[in-house]
Amino acid sequence: MPHAGTHLEPGHRVVIVGGGAGGLELATRLGDKYGRKGVLDISLVERDRTHVWKPKLHEIAAGSMDMSAHEVNYLAHSHWHGYRYRIGEMIGLDRARREVHVAPFLDSEGREVTPERVIGYDTLVLSIGSQSNDFGTPGVKDFAMKLESQADAARFHEALINACIRAHVQQAPLRPEQMKVVIIGAGATGVELAAELHRTTREVVAYGLDGVDPGKDIKITLLEAAERVLPSLPPRLSAATEQLLGQLGVQTLTRAKVARVAPDGVELADGRAIPAEIVVWAAGVKAPEFLKDIDGLETNRINQLVVRPTLQTTRDEAIFALGDCAACPWVGRDAMVPPRAQAAQQQASHLFAQFGRRMAGEPLQDYQYRDFGSLVSLGKFSTVGNMMGGLIGGSMMIEGIFARIMYLSLYKMHELALHGAAKAALDSIARLITRRTEPHVKLH
Repeated sequence: MPHAGTHLEPGHRVVIVGGGAGGLELATRLGDKYGRKGVLDISLVERDRTHVWKPKLHEIAAGSMDMSAHEVNYLAHSHWHGYRYRIGEMIGLDRARREVHVAPFLDSEGREVTPERVIGYDTLVLSIGSQSNDFGTPGVKDFAMKLESQADAARFHEALINACIRAHVQQAPLRPEQMKVVIIGAGATGVELAAELHRTTREVVAYGLDGVDPGKDIKITLLEAAERVLPSLPPRLSAATEQLLGQLGVQTLTRAKVARVAPDGVELADGRAIPAEIVVWAAGVKAPEFLKDIDGLETNRINQLVVRPTLQTTRDEAIFALGDCAACPWVGRDAMVPPRAQAAQQQASHLFAQFGRRMAGEPLQDYQYRDFGSLVSLGKFSTVGNMMGGLIGGSMMIEGIFARIMYLSLYKMHELALHGAAKAALDSIARLITRRTEPHVKLH
């Protein structure tokens, strides 16, 4: 279906809201091709100053990855790649005037850095991502942590280090909940975090915190309301993952519905109480609350913007949505595109190509999701997944070193899209050198 604004005029204003995997890759490619030459006026609106690939947040939380070695500075990146970075959080939309409303940006002390602003657009791309869905469970907002942002991951890691140091210097016996971690949700994020924590907690206490016995004092419990962990993967891989987690000492409880999160643990619907000093909510997905029916756009029950196969919103052809915030039909199937990083990256590539078609006055093409499967990292212990389902017409289950290589390659593809081959290679070499001279776990 042709876009109403086909055959774009020079200086056409493209505003991309959200600097996650999809939004940043789209801004980078559009900036490189059209922004540098002044053909398009491209802006990226993002509340954070730096970008980190969201599937890496569990590694930052556990301390196995130093965020500073992997983050991308938006201001520098925009300067190098021909787009403008506008700091701030979108809070509203005026479709009639084609304006995005951006909240004031405040520093850590509450002082205003940028005032509330209005940014005009000709084409708007919403790539705002998703957040956890707590389904209104009592106590989650007050007593549970989430892993939705860099700040969340850093806050979790600080709480973990503090818990280890507190237990090390404590003279009295540990309280029932002390040094206990409960992770609610055994999807990819929950499983990966549990596996990483098994290793990093032991490495942390090895640096002189001999007042803690990791085998006896530290306990990690993984809760899942469904019948098995990793319910989106084939049952054999779920069983293999649960067995490996058990060997690591991670307790997994399935069919465990959480009724309430308390200051000292979690209460299940069947009456069981699980003590915990740190609780992480990693279950459920929804788009940000402010998107719900924003200025008349169609949204679904989890606040996702409903889009056509062209990625245009159903009620405004000048507004596109991609990634986790978009409810996109899976062409050829009676299903929706799953909220995965690979989908956001594919949609960014597709939309970049559509800008070329619009420049040439050609109609837009439909986006076709290609399912390359799912991979779940269990740290250095293993990687499991099913690969290339969309290529071979089925599901090929993989484990071990080959799966690990494929998992790492997904991140390298993201780095290549942002930086090009030369910088991505140099960054990788620099990290390898640094890793030989610093602790393998972040201690602060």
